[in-house]
Amino acid sequence: MNSKGDSFSYLLQKESFFLLIKPEDNIYSNTSIRNSFFEELESLVKLGLKNIEISWSNNKNWLDFVSDIKIKYPRINLGSASLVNKKSIEDSLKIGLNFSMMKFWDKDLFNYAKSNNYLLIPGIKNLKDLEEAINLNCNIIKIYPIKSKDSSINILNYKNIDFIAAGGLSINDVKTYKSLGYKAIVIGDKAIKNKKFDPKIFEWLKNY
Repeated sequence: MNSKGDSFSYLLQKESFFLLIKPEDNIYSNTSIRNSFFEELESLVKLGLKNIEISWSNNKNWLDFVSDIKIKYPRINLGSASLVNKKSIEDSLKIGLNFSMMKFWDKDLFNYAKSNNYLLIPGIKNLKDLEEAINLNCNIIKIYPIKSKDSSINILNYKNIDFIAAGGLSINDVKTYKSLGYKAIVIGDKAIKNKKFDPKIFEWLKNY
């Protein structure tokens, strides 16, 4: 578990954001939507995109879709997001993903992932859950939703934890949250503008 966490921490130093992709069901059935998505993704990867996570879905086509991404881009740090149950962890393990993120703190789910030697990053916004996660040796934590976190949480008090900020953030927020001590941010809904990836993400990758 630690070696996985360590290599993940190393990747956090290499790039400051995760691109969270939330596929709509039509991407599985509509070839032109799917091809357009892969063309855009190809451009981002060529520019140096390192971290991608795909929202988990119970849709039977999800496994094939994410497997395709993993096969096409073996060097990407690829994970799944919004895990809510054991099946979502099992699906992620089946594909051989590097990590997953939970929306909220779920102790049982975290322990289940740990028993499978799988890196599961919790979403936490209150101090009680944060302390429980740390007591279970969780050292990579997503603060979510970042805009409504407990004011009593000061991430600078936790020297050995890598914090990731998430919830309503865009590429414009990278510098702000890095300056506050977060290792990275997650860009989800604001990654898409008019059904295309935000042009500013392309610009950011070109410049960094």
